[in-house]
Amino acid sequence: MKSFLSGHRETAYALLRIVAGFGFLCHGVVAVGFLLGDGTPYSPAWLYNTAGIVELVTGALILVGYQVRIAAFLASGQMAVAYFYRHQPEGLLPIANDGELAMVYCFVFLLLATGGAGKWSIESCCPPKGAKAA
Repeated sequence: MKSFLSGHRETAYALLRIVAGFGFLCHGVVAVGFLLGDGTPYSPAWLYNTAGIVELVTGALILVGYQVRIAAFLASGQMAVAYFYRHQPEGLLPIANDGELAMVYCFVFLLLATGGAGKWSIESCCPPKGAKAA
């Protein structure tokens, strides 16, 4: 029996990309705000400032659906580093070390890196020369 939602897989994927990109972009805006304002409350500051710029850029690219495979791969890697550098030393399990969001972002972005932009994206409406629309 076919599920009611199985016909909406592409829409659900696009919404996942848009919501994850927007959330990551918001994290980048806050981090860049620290960079431009009073500085970051974390140490080392250069690492968190760099992470904020990566979050801002990759979040925006993922949100609008441009160069999603590359941006999502970078964002996934950043979240893996964030988990093991910042969260994992505070405890083994994500629930104990406050690393659930980094863990989920890491694997959502890994999914997006393998699946591409999908519909409702710049890539689907304006593909590069020589490429087919998604």
